[in-house]
Amino acid sequence: MHLDPLLDGYRLRDLELRNRVVSTSHEPAYTEDGMPKDRYRLYHLEKARGGVGLTMIGGSAVVSPDSPPAFGNMLLYSDEVVPWLRRLTDDVHEAGAAVMCQVTHLGRRTSNFAGDWLPLVYPSPLREAQHRSIPKEAEAWDVDRIVRHYAEAAARCQAGGLDGIEIDAYSHLFDAWHSPATNHRHDELGGDPEARLVFGTRVLDAVRAAVGPDFIVGLRMAMDECLPDGLGLPETLEVLRHYLGHGVDFLSVIKGGVDSDARLAAAIPSMGTPSAPFLEFAGQVRRQIDVPVMHAARIGDVATARHAIRDGLLDLVGMTRPQLADPHLVAKVARGEEDRIRPCVGASYCLDAIYESGDAKCLHNPATGREATMPHVIAPTIGRRRRAVVIGAGPAGLEAARVLGERGHQVVVMEAADRPGGQVLLASSSLRRRDLIGIVDWRVSEAKHSGVEFRFGAWADTDTVLAEEADLVIVATGGMPDRSVVTAGEDLVLDTWDVLSGMGAQGPKAGHRVLVFDDHGGEQALDATEHLAHLGAQVELVTPERTVGIGVGSMNSPAYLRAFAEHDVQITVARRLTSVRRSRTDETGRLVATLGSDYTDRIIERHVDHVVVEHGTAPNDELYHDLVGLSSNLGEVDQDALLAGRGQHVRTNPEGRFQLFRIGDAVTSRNIHAGIYDALRLCVTV
Repeated sequence: MHLDPLLDGYRLRDLELRNRVVSTSHEPAYTEDGMPKDRYRLYHLEKARGGVGLTMIGGSAVVSPDSPPAFGNMLLYSDEVVPWLRRLTDDVHEAGAAVMCQVTHLGRRTSNFAGDWLPLVYPSPLREAQHRSIPKEAEAWDVDRIVRHYAEAAARCQAGGLDGIEIDAYSHLFDAWHSPATNHRHDELGGDPEARLVFGTRVLDAVRAAVGPDFIVGLRMAMDECLPDGLGLPETLEVLRHYLGHGVDFLSVIKGGVDSDARLAAAIPSMGTPSAPFLEFAGQVRRQIDVPVMHAARIGDVATARHAIRDGLLDLVGMTRPQLADPHLVAKVARGEEDRIRPCVGASYCLDAIYESGDAKCLHNPATGREATMPHVIAPTIGRRRRAVVIGAGPAGLEAARVLGERGHQVVVMEAADRPGGQVLLASSSLRRRDLIGIVDWRVSEAKHSGVEFRFGAWADTDTVLAEEADLVIVATGGMPDRSVVTAGEDLVLDTWDVLSGMGAQGPKAGHRVLVFDDHGGEQALDATEHLAHLGAQVELVTPERTVGIGVGSMNSPAYLRAFAEHDVQITVARRLTSVRRSRTDETGRLVATLGSDYTDRIIERHVDHVVVEHGTAPNDELYHDLVGLSSNLGEVDQDALLAGRGQHVRTNPEGRFQLFRIGDAVTSRNIHAGIYDALRLCVTV
C-alpha cells in the first residue's frame, strides 16, 4: 500500500489496476475511417506509458449505422474494428494499463445528414438543440435491431482484447428510454417507470449474454438529469439499482446532460467554474450503492484527485483533460515530481477544437494527438551544444526556451516587459480565465530547470542580439493590435488590449455607451465586452459574421452568452464597422460609428462614447527584418524538413552569423496552440 492513495492498486472484479487514476471515455476524433488506427493507438499508449491505471477509449463508440459519427466516433458495428482494437489493447497492456471502451447509440445526439443518411431514432420525436436534429419515434423493429447491435458491439470489444466496456447513459439513446423527459410513449416501452426500463434492461441482458459472466460491463450515467421534467437523484438511484441487477459492474457518475450548449458546458465545466463541482455529489451516490464508482468533471489537480480517493468519495478518479495536457501525470506523481506536471488550464480547447478543426488538441500541449511525430518527453541533443537567443517571453518564446533548454542548449530569453506571458497576461486578466496563466508559469519553471537564463525589462535590438554571439536566434516578439479595420477614424478607436489592460480615467465607465466591433471571432472581443458590461457600460457587440464569437466553441461560449444576457448586452450581427468620426452636434465629443453590411447597401449609425475594435494582431516584426540580412538562412524555413521532423540546414547566406527563425504571432495572428506548436516542432530537432 502506497502512502499516496492515488498510487494504490485497485481490484475491479478480476481486473487488477495499478493505481486509482483513470482517463475516462472521451472521443478525440482521432479515428481513421471510423477505426482506432495508429494515431488513436499512440494517443492512448502514451498515457499508458505515463502511468495511468485505466484508459478508456471510444467516447461514444457507436453500435449502429443509424447512429452516425458526430465527432469522429469509432464504428463498433463493423467487424473491421476488432484487429485495430486488438493492436491497441495489446500495446496498452504491455505498458501496464488496462483499457475499456465506451459503447453507445447516439440517438438524436448526431445528424440526420451524416454517415449513411439513415433517420435518427429516439423514444419520442423530440428535437435535440445542440445538433438541431429531429429523430423519428423508434418502432418495435428498431428496438430489436438496436438491442442486438449493442450485444454485437460488446462482443467485438471482448474479441479485441479489451478489459471491459461501459454503456453511455447520459443524453444518448440508452438513458432516453428511462427518462420521462425524453420518453413520452404510452406503450410497452413507456408510460410508466417500469415500462421505461424495458429497453435498458433488454440491452444489458443481451450484452451480458454476448460477453459472458466475467467480462466487465459498466454504466456512465447521469445520476441527476438537472431537467424540470427529468429524473433527480432519488429516482435515478432506483433506475440504477434495477440495472445493477442485470450485470452492471461499475458506475461512472455524471450530473446533468449534454443536449444543448448550455447543458454541455455545465456538465463538462471549463475554466472559471469551481474545481470538481460534482465530486461531493458523486460521493453521495457512492455511499448508496454497492459497486465501484468513478467520476471525472474538472478534477484538474492531483490534490483534488487525492482527496477524492483518500476521503472515500470515489473508488477511481477520472483525470481526463489533465492527461491530455500531460499524459505522464501519474508517472510524475510516482517520481515525486508533482510540481512538474503540465497543468490543465481548463480552456476546453480539447473539445472545442473537435468542431473547429476536426480533432482534439490541448491548448498548450501540441504533442497530444501528434504522438507519431511530436514527443511528450524532450530528449537531449546528440549534436553540439548551441547558444540560442529567444526574443520574447510569450507562450511561443517560452516554449522555444523550454525545448531548447531540455535539448541541452545554452539559452537566453530577452523580454521587454517586466514579466513573462505576452498576450496571455491580458487573456488571464479576466477572473474567469485566470487559469490561463498556468501556460506561462509552467514553462518558466521548466525552462529554469534546464538552466535557461531570463532577462526581463530587456529591449532587444540588433546590437544586443549580436552581442550575445548566438548561433541561433528565435524571434517570438508577438503582435500588436491591428486597428486598420476602419477606413477612417483609426485614431479615435480603442482596441481590446486597451480595455483589458485598464485605462483608468481615460477609459470607458459605468453608463458609457460602448460599441465593440469584432472582426476576429475569437475570445478577445468577448472578453472585452464582458469586462465592459461588468463595469456597468451599455455595450453593443457588433460582428460582420452570422453569429457572435464565431470562432468560440460550445464549451466556452455559454459563459459569455450568460454574462451578455445578464447585463443586457446588445448583439448585432451582419454589420461591419466602416468608419468613426467625432460628432459635430454633441458638445461632449461623442463618436459616430458608421456600420455597413456585406448583405445590403443600407448604412446605419451609432452615437457612442467609445468604439473598441478587435481585428487580430499585426506582427511585431521590425527586429526580425533587421536581422534577416545578417542570418545564414535569411529567415527561411525548410518546410519539408519541418514537416518531416528533420533539422533546419538552409544556408543561403554564407556570411551569416546565425540561424534566424520567427514563431507565433511574430509571423501572423493566430492562437496559443499555434504559437506553441511552432516552437516545439522547430526546436525539438535543434
